[in-house]
Formats: sequence, structure tokens, C-alpha cells
Amino acid sequence: MGKPPATPKQLFALVLVSFLSFDIPLAGAAGATSDENPFTPKAYLIRYWNNKIYKVPRSEFLLSKASPLSATEAVSFAQLASQKSLSTHLNPFCKSAHLVCFAAASKGDYVRNDVFDRYGPNNYFQSYGSQRGDNYDSYGGADGGQSLNSSTNHGQGGKGVADTSPTGKWRQVEAGKFFREEMLKSNAVMPMPDIRDKMPQRAFLPRSIVSKIPFSSSEAPEIKEIFHAFDNSTMDTIIHSALHECERAPSRGETKRCVGSAEDMIDFAVSVLGRSTDLRTTENVNGSGKDIVVGNVRGINGGRVTQSVSCHQSLYPYLLYYCHSVPKVRVYEADILDPVSKDKINRGIAICHVDTSDWSPTHAAFSALGSGPGKIKVCHWIFENDLIWTITDS
Repeated sequence: MGKPPATPKQLFALVLVSFLSFDIPLAGAAGATSDENPFTPKAYLIRYWNNKIYKVPRSEFLLSKASPLSATEAVSFAQLASQKSLSTHLNPFCKSAHLVCFAAASKGDYVRNDVFDRYGPNNYFQSYGSQRGDNYDSYGGADGGQSLNSSTNHGQGGKGVADTSPTGKWRQVEAGKFFREEMLKSNAVMPMPDIRDKMPQRAFLPRSIVSKIPFSSSEAPEIKEIFHAFDNSTMDTIIHSALHECERAPSRGETKRCVGSAEDMIDFAVSVLGRSTDLRTTENVNGSGKDIVVGNVRGINGGRVTQSVSCHQSLYPYLLYYCHSVPKVRVYEADILDPVSKDKINRGIAICHVDTSDWSPTHAAFSALGSGPGKIKVCHWIFENDLIWTITDS
């Protein structure tokens, strides 16, 4: 049995001590409202951004993913995590922290069978590392491999095609999921894939909590106990799938890390790109699954081959991102126009892989575009709720 829960007075003292022990000052959290509690995980994230990112306005997108926990809740659940007692408080933890849990089926528990039945274990981020002889895609996105179109045509715009994986199973490559770099020019007409996020909405956990929750295959039994995942259950599969992908050895030239807190994501981006870094994501889902017209196109970092960190959602009880940096990419920002009215309906972020020589010949991009490793540059949009970090333009 763990220790009894702390009293409100003890929790307040813990909150105060915890935040005063940080190297990040309480004052000067630009953008925080005057009536906002300075001890909440969200307020702490604002200060963390201001301290770690050099003269770049904070990302409202990232801030929207911050934990909704109150200061007292954050300390209380961190204490329970330290005592290995979260499992006995899973219901209030999941509700308060905005997680998606598969709780024990007792009356009143926070059971979300529908979520995991609907999304399944295959929606988590799939490997960039296309050197392996499997049917993984070069990026995951939120589409979970679901295709809207099928065709036998190849072309620059990435027509929908039927593709055979090395396992012999037919799969479909959605129209527009991959496209060639030369398609990113004004007035080009191209299909946009379904970029809508099909994963359940979740929030990051504060670092003070996620750092106390195990996250490795060797600790899988403890993780399963926390989230009430029975053997061979859907949650069991989801946990093991995420751990497998996060623990996979990086591909050649790839630097990778899975992050369950916004602070960890910031740290990883800064470790790769430095403190002058911008976060970008596609503005909305308008144009998704339809033909669109490309408007003005701007190359990030002058359109040069650059460094970046892409982060893709993984399916897990709390918000988990697979972040990685791969070599030789160009990043673009493009206005997306309605093909009839020519009105701007979206601003898309695209990443183009300049060197595909290490990719598998069976990669879906080559099926869609009609080429092979090292012969073409392959581009794709950043899907809803995925994101990319780049070096700040001078």
C-alpha cells in the first residue's frame, strides 16, 4: 500500500516548493493572463518556452496541448506516480488530465472501449526507416493507412494506387499522400489527402508526472497495471506497439525521440536545431480529400536543404509524439486555394525528402509516383495535429 494522500495544505506546500525549485522564474511569463494561476502546468510551459526558445513567439498550437491539470492536481498525481499508486486512481487521473484510458470495467469507471475499437493500434506513427523490409510508411500522420482512392495511374501528383506490401497484402496509397517537389508551385492543381486527425483528443502530461511513469518494454507490466491493460486486450496492443516503435533503432541519419510532455519536445527540438527554432503545422483541414490549387509557396530557410524535427502523434493513453530529424530535407509553406473560387482556404506545411536512396524499393511513395530509391524527391503534407520544427529564418 502507498502512503495516504497528502492534505490540501501539504499539497500547496509541495506546489510552492516544486515551482520555486525550478530554474525558470515565475515572473515574466509573456502571454500569461494576470489572473492565471502561475503554478499550473500550462503557465509553467509558457515560462519554459520563454526560457528555452530564443526570441520566437510561443506556439499557441503547442500551448493548446498543455495539460489541463490544476496546480494542486498536478502535484497530487505526481505524488501518486512517485508512490506507484496511479493505478488505484486511474478514473480521476484520466478525467482530470484529459487522457484516453481503457479502465477496468467496474461501474462508473472511465471506460473508452469505443475509442480504441474505432482507432485501433495501427494509427500510431509508422516508421520513417524504410530500409526495413516491411510495409511501413515514411511518415505516419493521422490517417492510419486508410485510403480514399485507388487507381493504377502513376504521376507527379501522387494518384491513388493499389500497392502490394512485402507481406503480399494489398494496400492502397491515397491520392496526394506523396507528391513530387516540382508540384509545389503556384497554380498547380493536385489532390490533397485526408489530413484530418483521426486519433482521440488527448493532452500532454506535465513532465513532473510523465517522468515518473515507466516507458520501456522492460517495464511493460507496470505500465499495463497503471492503465488497467489486460493481456491481449486492445490497450495491451497499443502500449506494446508504441513502445516497439519508440525503441526501434534509428535509421541511418535519423535522430529520434518519443515525447510525452511539451517540455521534452522543446528540449529535443532545441538539442537538434538550437534555441532559434520555429514550430509550424498545417493551419486547418480545409481541402482535405479534395483537389486543391497551390497558391504562393515559400521555402523555409530560403528553400535550402535544411535541418528539421518532425513530430507525429502516436496512439497512447496520453498525448505522445514520435519526433525525429532526418537528413536532407526542404520545408515549404504554401497557400492552399479552392479550385473554383481561388480563395485561400488553408496554409499547408510540406516537407520534401531530397535523398531517398536509402528507402525501400517497395515504399508506397514509389508505387504512387512511379519511380524508385534515389531517383526522385518525395514530399508530403504535415497532417492535422502533427508538426515540424525548423531553424528560425534570419
